[in-house]
Amino acid sequence: MRKVYIYKGFERLWHWTQASLIMFLAVTGFEVHGSYSIFGFEKATEYHRVASWMLIGLLIFAIFWHLTTGEWRQYIPTTKQLKEQIQFYISGIFKGEHHPTQKSELSKLNPLQRLVYLGFKIILIPLTTTSGILYMLYKTIDENNLIVIEDYPLASIAFWHTMGAILLMIFLVVHVYMTTTGKTPTSNINAMITGYEELEENENENIQNHETK
Repeated sequence: MRKVYIYKGFERLWHWTQASLIMFLAVTGFEVHGSYSIFGFEKATEYHRVASWMLIGLLIFAIFWHLTTGEWRQYIPTTKQLKEQIQFYISGIFKGEHHPTQKSELSKLNPLQRLVYLGFKIILIPLTTTSGILYMLYKTIDENNLIVIEDYPLASIAFWHTMGAILLMIFLVVHVYMTTTGKTPTSNINAMITGYEELEENENENIQNHETK
């Protein structure tokens, strides 16, 4: 086995911070909806608002990082080995078959992950954050006594924000499960902590040869 540096420092920081903020937003958000009581309604609302702006700020930095480093290319969808990847998750993984694709610094996501994470970034996150901003600014009065947002029914905004939150929770559960499908149940998590992924020597050589072509 050989350790290969896959995940950069900012990438790991962004990943864990984003995950923590999303989970905290879920806890405070569902409390605001009256699902349970932990902080109390007023504190939960305040914490939810602060955490939401923190997440938006993090997303702006992450977008800038992806664009300037070229990491956005990791999410370009491809159909190459997509069928094999789906088949692996449906049955191959339970039969002990080898993973149809291998990671490298230039190819961190398999074909199915590319599609799922692309949808997460361009549909799910924008849906949740946009509806959340509309929710926060609904009938907000500025210094000129002008109502910022009032043209959209609050019930509709709340529905889409809640729907986005539920889909985020589903994504999170599936994502955590998928982290256990590496060479060991904890190898993917360790890689996102240390930045290093363990690859077999022949796998790493094949990847390097493919990348130099």
